Amino acid sequence: MNRRDRSLVRRYEKNPILTPDDVPYPVETVHNAGVVKHDGRYVMLFRSHLRSGRSIIGLAESEDGYRFRVRAEPFLEPASGGPSAGDDEFGVEDPRVTCIEGEYFITYSAYSRHGVRVALARTRDFERIERVATITQADCRNVVLFPRRIGGRYVRLDRPHTEIAPWSIWISYSPDLVHWGESRVVIKPLPYHWDEMKVGPGAPPFETPAGWLSLYHGVFQTMDGAIYRLGAALHALDDPARVLGVADEWIVQPEDPWELTGYVHNVVFTCGAVPEEDGTVKIYWGGADSVICMGTARIEDLTDLCRRRPRPPL
Repeated sequence: MNRRDRSLVRRYEKNPILTPDDVPYPVETVHNAGVVKHDGRYVMLFRSHLRSGRSIIGLAESEDGYRFRVRAEPFLEPASGGPSAGDDEFGVEDPRVTCIEGEYFITYSAYSRHGVRVALARTRDFERIERVATITQADCRNVVLFPRRIGGRYVRLDRPHTEIAPWSIWISYSPDLVHWGESRVVIKPLPYHWDEMKVGPGAPPFETPAGWLSLYHGVFQTMDGAIYRLGAALHALDDPARVLGVADEWIVQPEDPWELTGYVHNVVFTCGAVPEEDGTVKIYWGGADSVICMGTARIEDLTDLCRRRPRPPL
C-alpha cells in the first residue's frame, strides 16, 4: 500500500478537472474555486489570471461535481463604476460561496493600489450579482462565512496580515454581514509543524454531527520555497470560537505533476467543499495556481482526525 492509498482524501482519477484550455475566453490559469450546489447542480466560481497579470472570476457548472462546463463570459470582473469602483481595480481573486437563508454570498479578495481587502457580493441565481460592500480593512486576504446565524449573528473566519499573531485564523461576528467585530484568534501556526509559516481559512465551514468542519490551508517554508497543504479543524456548533480539535496531520499535499509545478510551485489551495447526503465531501483545490483538482473524503474520517489526533490550536 502506498501513501496515496492511505490518504483520507481520495483524489479524482481524472484530475485536473478544469484547465485554461477549458475556458472559452483567453486566460492563463484556472484555480482557487468556490463550489456550491444550486437547484441540483454544482456551481463553481474560479479565479483566472489574464495576460495582464490581473485576476477575474469565471463560472462553471456541472451535473455531477466532476465534469464542468465554463460559461462563455466571466462572472465577476473589477468594477467599472459605482461604490466599489477602485476597490478591486487590480483584480478579483479566490471566491468563497456560502448559502445563507436562500441567498448565495460570495467573499473574494479585492486588490487595489491601497492593498488587498475582502469584498462581499450576493446572488440568488448566479445570473445576476450584486456587490454588497468591502468588509475588511487592508491587509486581509481570506474570509469564509458560516452558513447560518449562530446566537443571532453572522459569523466568519478570516486571516488578517499581522506580525502580532502571524498569519493566523481569526473569528469575527456581525449583525448584518457588513459591520464586523469582536474578533479573536482561534488557530495559530504551530512551530516546527507542517503549517508553521501561516494558516488561513479555506473552504466555508459546514455542519456535521461532531461540529463545524473547517478545511484550511497551512504553509511550511523550506529551503526550496513554500509548500501549501490542506488541513482540517473542528469548531463547536453553538460556539465556533471554541475549537474542538485541529488535525495534527495534513489531509492533502502537492503530489501530482500539476500541483508540484505551475504558476506557483508546490501548492494545493482550497476555496470550496460540498458535503453530500451520503456522508462524503467533495473537496476542490487549485493545483500550483494553474489548474483545478478535486477529491472526496468521508466526513466522519475528517472529524475523527480532528478529535483523535489533534495539535494545539494556539
